[in-house]
Amino acid sequence: MSTNVLRTPDGWWAVRDERAVRIETKAATTAELLADRDAVRDAAASAENGTPVADLVALPPVTTPCRVVAQMVNYRSHARDSGFTGEIPPTFFRKASGSVSGPHDAVVRPAHVNFLDYEVELGLVLGAPLPVGTVVEEGDLPRYVAGLVLTNDVSARDVQLTKTQFYESKSYPTFTPTGPYLALLEPEEFTHLLDLRLRLSVNGVPRQDRTLADMIVRPAQALTLLARFQTLDAGDLLLTGTPGGTALKAPPKPVAKISALLPPALKWKAFFKGQAKNPLYLRNGDLITATIATPDGRIDLGEQRTAVTDAP
Repeated sequence: MSTNVLRTPDGWWAVRDERAVRIETKAATTAELLADRDAVRDAAASAENGTPVADLVALPPVTTPCRVVAQMVNYRSHARDSGFTGEIPPTFFRKASGSVSGPHDAVVRPAHVNFLDYEVELGLVLGAPLPVGTVVEEGDLPRYVAGLVLTNDVSARDVQLTKTQFYESKSYPTFTPTGPYLALLEPEEFTHLLDLRLRLSVNGVPRQDRTLADMIVRPAQALTLLARFQTLDAGDLLLTGTPGGTALKAPPKPVAKISALLPPALKWKAFFKGQAKNPLYLRNGDLITATIATPDGRIDLGEQRTAVTDAP
């Protein structure tokens, strides 16, 4: 059975049935914790008699600095929303690890950002080095992936689209809420990954709801493709894409064809004039709620509740 790990200002905790026991470890980083699995197992054995999780303050279970890599357009539903047709080439981009924040920390919208979007994503936390040239088969996943986390790839769409700049648009502080739990999987549990269901709502209204079966490039293939050029280490984080339902959607094809004929400045002015009528973008005071779990609860990454606030 998977073991959920919580990080707080007081250290690491093993969680079971909404109660937690402190893990007796000197680990300061996620990588160090993953090297001390015996301590995690010892704590998990008695976690049901521990402290209520509700009494603890959750920090992101992925410590920084680390590598944060993400996959672009990796769900069929998201591809449709984005106007893609035909085969979509696998694409990766980096996020600054300074964007990683806690599962209940506020998402802070910078003053110059007008179109703030959400993207619930499954995060893979590496448990061992992934050297360049590694080929990962499905059965190899437990060798390289220690566990899973719930993440939200918050995006400044006006920065992303006008600058064609993923790194900046997705790397502002608080733009990667992570946790609450790091779910450490047993090898046999990796066969249940496709059953994981990603859900996100804003102010209680559902926005995203899909399982990993909608995914285009699955984890083993993604790690193989990434390892063609990128080394990863224990404690690094790979975000595996988001389902459809984000605020940003491609304009109708006739509109897109007409826009393509305009000079860039006019094209973006027209596009964002239309987007200003879209009520789905995040605003000050909104509450984002996100979960990832299997229907039977075998794997449950907990719940994120993050308020949106404007930068001072």
